Amino acid sequence: MSMRIQFSHHGGIEVLQYLSYQPAPLGAQEVLVKNHAIGLNFIDIYYRSGLYPPPALPSGLGSEGAGVVAAIGSEVKDFQVGERVAYATAPLGAYSQLHAVPADKLVKLPDAISFEQAAAVMLKGLTVQYLLRQTYPVKAGETILWHAAAGGVGLLACQWAKALGVKLIGTVSSAQKAQSAKAAGAWQVIDYSREDVAARVLELTQEAKCPVVYDSVGKDTWETSLDCLAPRGLLVSFGNASGSVEGVNLGTLTQKGSIYITRPTLFHYANNAKNLRQMAAELFELMKSGQIKAHIGARYPLADAPQAQAQLAARKTQGSSILLP
Repeated sequence: MSMRIQFSHHGGIEVLQYLSYQPAPLGAQEVLVKNHAIGLNFIDIYYRSGLYPPPALPSGLGSEGAGVVAAIGSEVKDFQVGERVAYATAPLGAYSQLHAVPADKLVKLPDAISFEQAAAVMLKGLTVQYLLRQTYPVKAGETILWHAAAGGVGLLACQWAKALGVKLIGTVSSAQKAQSAKAAGAWQVIDYSREDVAARVLELTQEAKCPVVYDSVGKDTWETSLDCLAPRGLLVSFGNASGSVEGVNLGTLTQKGSIYITRPTLFHYANNAKNLRQMAAELFELMKSGQIKAHIGARYPLADAPQAQAQLAARKTQGSSILLP
């Protein structure tokens, strides 16, 4: 038996239960991972609330973790019992002591990276990888805008952009968060609680604005993001922390300068074992070289996952939060 967090209907944190759980028999292509650390992400809240397509209920939660291989399916060739592994795009159920993960969703974890570091950066780091290296391949010397720069994804983006020679302007909600983003490598930081973001971007870029804006906030920042883009710039909307963007008038894109928009997700980039492992290898190399460091803002016992999600939803966290089974 294993302990896990599960939910039987959608709603607030009160629907999350900490229960004993018997994993299903292992499939031929599956690997049973004994989790040592589990990632906490905003997408988990979307599944719990029902914002994202509901899974079959009752359901586990979470898709990211790191641990040791406890058992392998009959057809698994790439992994052995006892190996250190990590994952970020597994089926829901990572909030658990044991999690069955398809072998093609797993990567081997280098000894130089701890389980806690891996759980803190796998999903967020792979997200930054596809955003900066694939959705819009940023180039040295470019000036870009990144909302929520002191969050778990944001702090990794600040470091990765700096490593690439890119000038990242980050938006934050407080002086403390501004300090964190600057320390992580942001070129400039805008405190949107007391500054006009679009006006400040215009000033910082000598009125050129940015070729790309990365926006995980959604509804609250939509108009601002459009106003910060250079003509024919790209708005990368990759999250809905403040609510979904709805009722978009396509004519607005013309008025703002023939703007492009994309709404990507990691699952369409890390869509097979080869792509996933190439992306993870790039992330791990930057971690091993010290150019990217995991910033773990909070650690919670697995049983306290509801409280952890409440803190995340209230934007009271900095960096990554992890759960410890």
